Amino acid sequence: MPIMAQEYIEIRGARENNLQGVSLKIPKRQITIFTGVSGSGKSSLVFDTIAAEAQRLLNENFSMFVRNFLPRISQPEADEIKNLGMPIIVDQRQLGGGPHSTVGTVTDIATALRLMFSRFGKPYAGYANMFSFNDPAGMCPQCNGQGQMMGLDMDLAFDMNKSINEGALRLPEYTGKNAWGLEIVKHSKLFDNDKKLKDFSEKELHDLYHSKPIATDTMQGVKLKFEGVVDKFVRKYLVEFDYRTMSERTQNTIGPFVTMGPCHLCHGARINQKALACKIDGHNIADLSAMQVDKLLEVVKKLDTHENHSLIKTVEERLTNLVEIGLGYLSLDRTTDTLSGGESQRVKLVKHLNGALVDVMYIFDEPSVGLHPRDVHRLNELLAKLRDQGNTVLVVEHDPDVIKAADHIVDIGPGAGTAGGKVVFEGAYSELLKARTLTGEHLRDESPIKPQFRTATGKLTITDAHANNLAHVSVDIPTGVFTVITGVAGSGKSSLIHQAFLKQHPGAIVVDQAPVGTSSRSTPATYIGIFDAVRKAFAKENNVDAGLFSFNSKGACDNCKGAGFLTQNLGFLDDAKTPCDVCGGKRFKDEVLEYKYQGKSITDVLDLTMAEANEFFSLKEIAPSLQSLNDVGLEYLTLGQPLSTLSGGECQRIKLASELHKKGSAYVLDEPTTGLHISDIQRLHLLIDRLVDEGNTVITIEHNLDVIRQADWVVDLGPDGGDKGGHIMFEGTPAELAKSKEALIAKYL
Repeated sequence: MPIMAQEYIEIRGARENNLQGVSLKIPKRQITIFTGVSGSGKSSLVFDTIAAEAQRLLNENFSMFVRNFLPRISQPEADEIKNLGMPIIVDQRQLGGGPHSTVGTVTDIATALRLMFSRFGKPYAGYANMFSFNDPAGMCPQCNGQGQMMGLDMDLAFDMNKSINEGALRLPEYTGKNAWGLEIVKHSKLFDNDKKLKDFSEKELHDLYHSKPIATDTMQGVKLKFEGVVDKFVRKYLVEFDYRTMSERTQNTIGPFVTMGPCHLCHGARINQKALACKIDGHNIADLSAMQVDKLLEVVKKLDTHENHSLIKTVEERLTNLVEIGLGYLSLDRTTDTLSGGESQRVKLVKHLNGALVDVMYIFDEPSVGLHPRDVHRLNELLAKLRDQGNTVLVVEHDPDVIKAADHIVDIGPGAGTAGGKVVFEGAYSELLKARTLTGEHLRDESPIKPQFRTATGKLTITDAHANNLAHVSVDIPTGVFTVITGVAGSGKSSLIHQAFLKQHPGAIVVDQAPVGTSSRSTPATYIGIFDAVRKAFAKENNVDAGLFSFNSKGACDNCKGAGFLTQNLGFLDDAKTPCDVCGGKRFKDEVLEYKYQGKSITDVLDLTMAEANEFFSLKEIAPSLQSLNDVGLEYLTLGQPLSTLSGGECQRIKLASELHKKGSAYVLDEPTTGLHISDIQRLHLLIDRLVDEGNTVITIEHNLDVIRQADWVVDLGPDGGDKGGHIMFEGTPAELAKSKEALIAKYL
């Protein structure tokens, strides 16, 4: 059989964003990894050029009627793009969908499970729809398939360490002077009013919470009825009336005590009682959906041995893919909006591994985010599996262990912003190691464990942490040093810090990857507070009103109202945005652009990068803020870039820049290396050292080995994810960690 000639995706003269006329050939049906410093132009080439053009060409195959309902994608700035395949973009955008979208529904495993129960479940309950919480035939009639209903927050409403006389009942009706509700409870003769609630018997607690109304003499000449505190609250504020429709005062006093709790009928199972009665090997569909994926896989394998049906084999194969990519700790009923960006991307990857399409162009954005070094090889195997099915795999990535797995590497640089946008290397990994590029140089260098560690000035104690899978652990976080929290995905790192630590130490400054602004009107200049000074400088120079230099005020283009684009509502699809045909996307009226400051108009200034703005402005009041953005590695962002377009890593660093001036604080960072090139990690070290040397405590959740080697103290959780995690495996310095036999991360240091 003749060997087929290698085919290529060909790009000539790509000029999107900062790309400087890039021309290259990308081998088809191979894994090509794009790397380079943050802001060098990787995303501009892969997403804004290749992916955008492939999506645009795909959309052109639909009829004009259908195209009216699709987002409009403009043709990328390039002379020629040839031989593109059908694109499937697997990015880090979190999977939305609300409570009706779960890991099971998005991977189609839930569909196969429903079919399994309709065929093999006993007693027979009906067709597959009967097992769906998204279908009226199957959903629980009480909660409409939500699995949750509003209820009373028991921890807030009752202090179990106090007696009734000491103020154990915290609801407004039972507190303060002349509280009739409290008098009724005291005179009900059901309780010892001096006994702590934690010492109540099961019957006494049941009566306190759920007693049916009974006549009570308050000894003040008034006969009233005592009703269980929980039942009365639910009846008054959630059933007979909705507290959200009551007065603002009632909403403010009652609202904090309301929480979402399990539905009383289905107990969180989300489907009706008939479907719940249908079982396979003693399990109903809700039992299987609530199991960890790795445990569920064992159950399905046992089932396969005596049923031997293709449907069961399909479920087994899909569950195996989830386990292989390191998501065995998830359950199928986990809602997708609770997944991290990295988890979302890997769940999407599993969905595509189950697909039958071939010769597809898969495009990934840092798929290693959130992966422990132990699990990176699993990701590489899945990328190889996609390639071996005859697909082209394009990956934007910084992780050296993923870069090693490439058939072909494209390094973009040499710097960021206007100093980047060129292809500085193309070839194999072995050749990249010899290349004189930033990526090549840093791949050759491996940072050692630092020789000296700071001494703690005190400690912040986490006591009895038991959120999610944490096994009632207690641990001390040293103050005045840099601490890294490590562990495999699902081991309990986020639960320990974001839930237990922050609950017990609410004064800590959290610098996470949540979006800093969803509005296209928010920019880095407005976020760090320098835009007011810039507008005043323009106003003073031209002797006009400062409001003219705001696209949210007097200077806004009349056509697009300062947005720079016009929005077309497409109903159930994302809105389509087209550049404003009056201002051309500049956002300001033409007459405003006539005013100059040091030779530049307001739009010219908003197009400056942070590094350029640092040199351009001599205004003392904005210099520290601009410098802080340069310090956190965001010198390539422009002053006017919408914050809604920033990645998770960029959002985290811009928040960090705005917090740098604080002293004596505890900072919590969540994977700050996300989106950072290996050469930028050294800059992150300098930044963290600066924070700690100024008297701050820095706590970071991180997988990156270079960051762990530079820590003063490490806390490792494990030994694995899900119910196999939640234990403290190690506490100590990185030097001690390297010798540990318990901590998984030790052998990778």
